[in-house]
Amino acid sequence: MTERLPVACLLAILAGAVSALAAETLRILPVVRGDDVVVSFELADAYNEEIRQAISSGLRTTFTYDVELRMVVPTWVDRTVVTTVVTSSDEYDNLTRRHKLSRSLDGRVQEVTDTEDESLVRKWLTTFAALPLCRTSKLDRSRDYYVRISARARPHGGSLLGWTNAVTGQARFTFAP
Repeated sequence: MTERLPVACLLAILAGAVSALAAETLRILPVVRGDDVVVSFELADAYNEEIRQAISSGLRTTFTYDVELRMVVPTWVDRTVVTTVVTSSDEYDNLTRRHKLSRSLDGRVQEVTDTEDESLVRKWLTTFAALPLCRTSKLDRSRDYYVRISARARPHGGSLLGWTNAVTGQARFTFAP
């Protein structure tokens, strides 16, 4: 039993370090703007050489973000206020050397564009600005909330950041109208 304790402690420390690293790579900024809660986020280290190679080979590359707005409930399970799934996709055409980019919100296509600019592709796949989550009428006054985002990439040929299949981060805020 005492031999297992150091191993268990080491595993707990490593799990904490991985969680801390994931939180640093996924930057999340929830904001109450007027009557809406919006979130901006960036998956900083995701557009790496492995993703670049998958795109240049012509494979459809998709980043999927599961976004949850939750209310903190002391001594109980936190209440989910709203969830949404956002996807950003890139389909590269090797013949024309153009990227066909699309964004979907809960399975409905919101925006489509074509480009040759790789920096625009990186930003399109990894950055969202002012994504609307819900109306403030769904929130309780003076309560603590947090936005949790889980991000993953396809194709599944490798991991998103070299060590895990999904990256999760969260950011807290207090709703005080």
